[in-house]
Amino acid sequence: MGLGLVNLVRVFGRIGLLSFGGPAAQISLMHNELVLRHKWLEEKQFLGALSFCMLLPGPEAMQLATYAGWRLRGVRGGLIAGLLFVLPGALVILGLALGYASYGQMPVIQAVFAGIKAAVVVIVLQALLSLARRALSGWDDWCLALMAFAAMFFLSVPFPIIILGAALWGLARADASAATAATVPPARVPITQTFGTVALWGTLWAAPILLAWAMGASFLTEIALFFSQLAVVTFGGAYAVLAYMTQAVVETHGWLTTPQMIDALGLAETTPGPLILVTQFVGLLAGFAQGGIPLALLAGALTLWVTFTPCFLWIFAGAPYVEALLARPRLKGALSGISAAVTGVILNLSVWFALHVLFDTVVRTPIGPRPDLAGFLPLNAALVVLAGVFLLVLRLPMIVGLALMAAAAGGLHLLG
Repeated sequence: MGLGLVNLVRVFGRIGLLSFGGPAAQISLMHNELVLRHKWLEEKQFLGALSFCMLLPGPEAMQLATYAGWRLRGVRGGLIAGLLFVLPGALVILGLALGYASYGQMPVIQAVFAGIKAAVVVIVLQALLSLARRALSGWDDWCLALMAFAAMFFLSVPFPIIILGAALWGLARADASAATAATVPPARVPITQTFGTVALWGTLWAAPILLAWAMGASFLTEIALFFSQLAVVTFGGAYAVLAYMTQAVVETHGWLTTPQMIDALGLAETTPGPLILVTQFVGLLAGFAQGGIPLALLAGALTLWVTFTPCFLWIFAGAPYVEALLARPRLKGALSGISAAVTGVILNLSVWFALHVLFDTVVRTPIGPRPDLAGFLPLNAALVVLAGVFLLVLRLPMIVGLALMAAAAGGLHLLG
């Protein structure tokens, strides 16, 4: 193939720096670079890798980059590709989070974030519509999506339980005869090698958690355990898990407030790399609130580690089995069920975001969140409409829409 490490670094570095706009845009960028421009992967290989990554928890675009690097240059190539996809955005998030922690309470900054929050409402709606078109093909998919929405919005059912139930439903409705008739190709490595890979990356994942626990750093241990749990259940991307994460971060742990969580997503939307980098922002802000910049840096680094180390584990352990896994219809059925349920979960997130942006006060009741109608915010509603014009009608790129919304809200504040 004649592919050297310098070329690998150059191409995946370019992908990492330009990977704005969410998973769809990032996957399209990788397809253009790896399949069309450089012809390093065939179309069938790329689509098979994408299907495999969609089966996994975690950010599918980052895992697709890691798989592509592994396919091209083994584990070293996978590490280069995965790290270059994450690090540019992580460095930007580091600067944004520290700046937000220091200056986020200034009135003009809060006004700018009102515009960003309005854009986020529309961006999440875009993600919902895009996923619904792909995932909801029959009446049973629609029913599963609506049940997932009702379970999370009205009953506060935990996200992992919803994902498990959807996967079991997908398995049950899969075509059993096709499952038995399918020819499953053999794996590319012996199972003992896979056990060694799992042991190595599992140890790397657990090491900082055990170190924090052994040192009696209870806050860092909580951070590590919580985001490790998220790494296992993050099917459907950051949008799907964000409502669950917010509930735990705000109500269970008390690390951040609801407005801070919405701001975190807004800032994560402005950076390259996977949107799940919002977890790093949360870790940084939580650490800053607990112990200033030193603890913020430790908490942010630990959050990054336990969020992305599992991604390398899934890819390096599972990549040799891609063809075997994709030949199993029942596994595809489970993925289909999860995708349908995730649509309902993102609908819950969309409604939740809209309520907190449009109303000054939203209280949690036994039957879901309820806004105080007297606290309706007409300026925020106007900003949401403006964001809808930019992103849904004019179809401006996400980063351009966010910049325009921030400028519009900041300008209105200065004029007022």
